[in-house]
Amino acid sequence: MHHLLDTLASGIHDTKNQLFIAESLIAASEAKHHIDLSEARYAIEAAAERLSRTLAAYRLMRRGANLAIMPCIVADLCAEVALAQRQHLATAGIALAVDCQFVDEWPLDRDLISDILNNAVQNAGRFARQAVTLSAMADGGGLLFRVEDDGPGFNSLPPKMNTGLLVAERLAQLHVRRGCPGELRLDNNSRRGGARFELWLP
Repeated sequence: MHHLLDTLASGIHDTKNQLFIAESLIAASEAKHHIDLSEARYAIEAAAERLSRTLAAYRLMRRGANLAIMPCIVADLCAEVALAQRQHLATAGIALAVDCQFVDEWPLDRDLISDILNNAVQNAGRFARQAVTLSAMADGGGLLFRVEDDGPGFNSLPPKMNTGLLVAERLAQLHVRRGCPGELRLDNNSRRGGARFELWLP
């Protein structure tokens, strides 16, 4: 089984490299022909990031849960996610608001949490009508990240999450503090009237 997983991981890595080559070719065409292919480049970058996230999750589960947990300035993390997502959402007519009420540092794996939040904002943007909000706040002795949209909400909340959400849930649970694991929550209680994604870290 491990050999099969290693083979799949190798294939994912090779695919990611091919995406980077494709992005370079698109960038060269933009410069040569003076055309805007930023959305195509964004799609390639998003696909490469998802592959990176899959590889990161694989390494954690294959070799043991060794997160790179360091103190992180929460406001900077939220700003980084907003910078990565705002232009793409704006192209689709979606406004992204950031409401970071947490001014201190918090121990977390910055790369993995950033990936989870970027993916959550992207997903919210697919279903939002006009707006998505990313917020962070203290909650129950932990740190709560929340992504909300003004879309139709979840038609139903399945008992089993899709693969991407299962990976995010597992990575949240690997953030353990004083014996308490992180959590991922989904519901239709968004203040904007649509779906709500919550990532709680102890």
